[in-house]
Formats: sequence, C-alpha cells, structure tokens
Amino acid sequence: MTPPTLPPLRDVVARHGLSAQKSLGQNFLFDEQLLDRIAAVPGKLAGADVLEVGPGPGGLTRALLRAGARVTAIEMDRRCLPALAELGEAFPGQLRVIEGDAMKIAPETLFEGEWHIAANLPYNVGTGLFTGWLSGQAWPPRWRSLTLMFQLEVAERIVAKTGSDAYGRLAILSQWRATPRIAMKVHRSAFTPPPKVMSAIVHVEPAEMPDGVSARTLERVTEAAFGQRRKMLRQSLKGLPGALDALETLGIDPQRRAETLDVADFVAIARIMGGKTTGGN
Repeated sequence: MTPPTLPPLRDVVARHGLSAQKSLGQNFLFDEQLLDRIAAVPGKLAGADVLEVGPGPGGLTRALLRAGARVTAIEMDRRCLPALAELGEAFPGQLRVIEGDAMKIAPETLFEGEWHIAANLPYNVGTGLFTGWLSGQAWPPRWRSLTLMFQLEVAERIVAKTGSDAYGRLAILSQWRATPRIAMKVHRSAFTPPPKVMSAIVHVEPAEMPDGVSARTLERVTEAAFGQRRKMLRQSLKGLPGALDALETLGIDPQRRAETLDVADFVAIARIMGGKTTGGN
C-alpha cells in the first residue's frame, strides 16, 4: 500500500502556528529522509506496536507510520494535537494520540502484547524516561527495543566502556542486561531551533539477565560507588552493608576506584550481597 502524500512538515508547523518550546525540551526535525532512517533503525515495523513520546508536530510519527507501524503517541503539548489529528486521518487506524505526561503513564497499560519505543525524546525528561524503562526486576521487559534521540554526551555515557570518563551508573544500568549502541549521530543543524549540542540515536535491545542478581541491589551498589567516584571503593562503599565483604570475596582491591570495575564486577558484587531474585517475569 502506497503511503499518502503529506504536506511538508514546515508547512504544517507554520499553518498551526507551532514553535518549539524550550520549557518542554522541544527541537523539531524536518528532514524526512533523516526521519525515515531513524524509523528504520529498529528493523521491520510493519504491523508492530510502537510507543512514541513527545511527537510534537509528528515528524518521526510520519516516518513510523510510513514504515507500517501502529503508533501510540504521548504528547503533553496541546498545541500539537490538531497536527497529529490530521496525521491520524491520513493513516486511518494506525495512530492513537494520548494527551498527557509520559513520566506518569506506564506503557504496560497501553498495550496487550509487546511493543517498540521510538522517540526524539524531550531533552528535559529523556534520561528519566530511559532509566525508568530499563529499571525494575521483571526481565525481559515487554518492550522489544528502544530507539531514542539523546544529546551526544548522554548517548556516550550509555555505551561507555570501563575506565573512560563517560563510564558510570548509566552505562552499567544500560549494559548489565541489555545491549546498547549508537546507531547514528545527528548534527545540531538538523533541528529547528538548533540545540547547542550534537545529538545521537541510541538503539537498545534486551539481553539475558544474569541469574541471582537483584536490580535494586545493583542500583544501590552503583549509586554508592559512583556517588563518590573519585574516592577509593573502601570509602565509597563503606556505608553499604556487605559491599566491602563482597570485594574481599571477589578479590577486588578496595583501593580501586569505581570506574576501573567493569559491568561484570558490579553484577558479581550485587550477587554476593544477597540478590535472591533471578531473571524472568
């Protein structure tokens, strides 16, 4: 089926009198070829459910709909709803728009089966939404993949390797039971208005969860270790019951600093500290 012919995004934005609101972390993308490339990152989406957060005037939404996805879009900016309604009319039965705050809506309540998440995330809530989707004990999650726009600095923290300046809690949260990669970088000039920094598309797929590890225990360990990342582990972890004993059991020198431990080391520490829940739902 041939997708409908749509007016240029710039014309839609002008007709509805829309402008990107800094308070909402908005930056609009108008390059349709770039948007189609982003929508292609998760792979085949024909007939798949996709959650989009902060669609704005519907740039990425168009690309997802062209790819054949059934899109559920959460938008809190009421100014954008008429433009999205027009898009829904152009793609009958493919678009559901929910007015609200994505930070307060659980995706599990929106879908019966599995879904993908794809979004040009608002900069002011992007990391909070991302960590929420990755957290929790139940694993694997019901989302099949995350394809998300971040500031490049945040994207590099997500995929950071041990020992790098960007390596920290976000890298461990992203990598201990999932596989993240930077799918593409996006120049600031691609946006209207241009942000002050470069951006990147991060793609994440669930991986196997290590046995015998509590997600909450791992969070507590990394929070303590990186909360004082310039201090030795014997100092940063001393207030966490069982942590220093776990270092001794594993033969990890307590004089090391958090950024020198890899993801597997943190998982091992959390396991010894008493994580009693195994992977799966």
